[in-house]
Amino acid sequence: MNFEKTTEKDSHYNHLEKMSINEIITNINAEDKTVPLAVEKSLPQIELLIEKVVDKLKTGGRLFYIGAGTSGRLGILDASECPPTFGVPHNVVIGLIAGGDNAIRKAVENAEDSTTQGWEDLQSHSISQNDIVIGIAASGTTPYVVSTLKKCNQEQIITGCITCNKNSPLSQVAQFPIEVIVGPEFLTGSSRMKAGTAQKLVLNMITTTTMIQLEKVKGNKMVDMQLSNNKLVNRGVKMIMNELNITEEEASKLLQEHKSVRKSISYGRK
Repeated sequence: MNFEKTTEKDSHYNHLEKMSINEIITNINAEDKTVPLAVEKSLPQIELLIEKVVDKLKTGGRLFYIGAGTSGRLGILDASECPPTFGVPHNVVIGLIAGGDNAIRKAVENAEDSTTQGWEDLQSHSISQNDIVIGIAASGTTPYVVSTLKKCNQEQIITGCITCNKNSPLSQVAQFPIEVIVGPEFLTGSSRMKAGTAQKLVLNMITTTTMIQLEKVKGNKMVDMQLSNNKLVNRGVKMIMNELNITEEEASKLLQEHKSVRKSISYGRK
């Protein structure tokens, strides 16, 4: 298969240092507008992968994201939002990054070049055939990610990927690849821009759709969210008020008693 790193190609923009602030942000915005259209073309691939994620999580499996640099951080971000948003345990969706937790804030030299560390990282979480692993790499060439998916395949663990180049090594090794072809970046090679945005949009789709399928949402409300701050408590009270057609005082009392929007609504219907 022909493989070309379109994420690394020069764009038609040049002499960025001569542009005004308005010209720079206008051009960045113009490029960003193309990202959702690129994601739209990949919806069939996204659907296939989500079906596998749902199947695994319904039977008690876990979803692992594995990546390096920006891609790894995006996976960790998406995973970290699942417990507060959907009330699932922290070990249901797990994000791993080359270089470990230190790499979340600072680049770790050569971490993404390891061809063994990714599998070791998964083993530290007792990875099994009941789980599913999604590799995230804008280029589709990151050794840490590609090697890990190869090992997962050997161990009969289902694999998917999110990448922004066509026919990349990562796409070819993943059983369920997602390729969002965003083209060259405004700033050549800076895949934290369009490619990063594309990855974030796909990650939003994967976990949100999965959690809806797992009945962690009622109507369009996050009824299983963790009530970790006043804003979320107030949101929960309003949900209960609307669902049960009761006063704020009554809703607040139910929430204080049951510590859960879902349980409060269920009890209030009795």
